[in-house]
Amino acid sequence: MTKPATAPRRSDATKAAILVAARERFAADGYERATIRAIARDANIDPSMVMRYYGNKEGLFVAASAIDLRLPQLGALPGKHVGSVLVAHFLDRWENDDVLTAMLRVGVTNEAGAERMRAVFAEQIGAVTAGVCPVPAEAPHRAALVAAQILGMALTRYVLRFGPAVEMPRDEVIAWLAPTVQRYLTAETP
Repeated sequence: MTKPATAPRRSDATKAAILVAARERFAADGYERATIRAIARDANIDPSMVMRYYGNKEGLFVAASAIDLRLPQLGALPGKHVGSVLVAHFLDRWENDDVLTAMLRVGVTNEAGAERMRAVFAEQIGAVTAGVCPVPAEAPHRAALVAAQILGMALTRYVLRFGPAVEMPRDEVIAWLAPTVQRYLTAETP
């Protein structure tokens, strides 16, 4: 006899509603101006529930900004294509994921946001970089250079919305950034 599918617990639905509201509020207001009360109001719950599940605003931010960059497996690609694949992947992510944009906004204005951004990029970009660079011990430095290029474009194109960066066609962005990212990932040490 098979068990009937169980309905999600109310606490799961409440946590999900809090995270949705928190992501939207952090994106709109930034970390400093976002409040537990406003997030609770947006989630249509009592503020004490936010505190119960996440402890404090920083804990809520960490949960709301949990991001899997879903990076492609670069090791299986021909070496000369890793830069363009990575740049294209990030453009797709920035264009379709408001959480990344919100995190970048918070990261440039708040230490908790900056720490979260550093952790996400160090863990995920670092692992990808270590798999393709010729000197694995250099992976952290190379990952930092890749992050500088990716985050620089994201900041100018999606947050600050510099006209030329916004207007540049996607293929042109890839054509400009990919060789630099490629060099950071695979070139011999200067």
